[in-house]
Amino acid sequence: MASDADTTRRVLQPAERIAEVLFGLIMVLTFTGSLSVAEADRAEVRTMLIGALGCNLAWGLIDAVLYVMGIMLTRGSDLLTFRALRQTADPDHGRRLIADALPPLVASVLQPAELESIHQRLRQLPEPSGHGRLRMHDWLGALGVFLLVFVSTFPVAIPFMFMHDVGRALRTSNAVAIGMLFILGVAFGRRSARHPWGMGLVMVALGMFLVGMTIALGG
Repeated sequence: MASDADTTRRVLQPAERIAEVLFGLIMVLTFTGSLSVAEADRAEVRTMLIGALGCNLAWGLIDAVLYVMGIMLTRGSDLLTFRALRQTADPDHGRRLIADALPPLVASVLQPAELESIHQRLRQLPEPSGHGRLRMHDWLGALGVFLLVFVSTFPVAIPFMFMHDVGRALRTSNAVAIGMLFILGVAFGRRSARHPWGMGLVMVALGMFLVGMTIALGG
């Protein structure tokens, strides 16, 4: 059952992709935002770029590890729920376990008899083997997380690589960052049933606030 679901599920869901790009973007902006136009020279710009790339490389790896750990936790929790359903003979307990495992909206429209029918069918399934081993789909998801965090560095960093005027590079970089934040907000708005353009503006404001707060706290 799990493998069938994995073959039809995207490697990363839209919400996951938006979150990872936003995370990587905020991280790199904490570096570019701390650059002083009046005092920065090419050596300081180079140090900033190395720091930004190294930071997002490290956090991309960390986020990928956390992604795999989250899959292991979710899969293990599902396995424990399934085993509890197979072992319990109490109809009320079985219905509660199933209702808790379902999205609240779906659980709210199912009648007790329907939940009991699901319980009985689950009890007829064989005992699963192993502990829900990681599959290729999971490793691809971890790779996707890493790439999204790391690659999101480059659109903001590229102006500093090709423009010798630090002030011009910073203005261009900030414009690119604002555009990316706006696009992320529009995508978030469409996925969350909110006004896309409004969420685009909110995401720009939120991103700038988070970057400013991170810089102020020494991040």
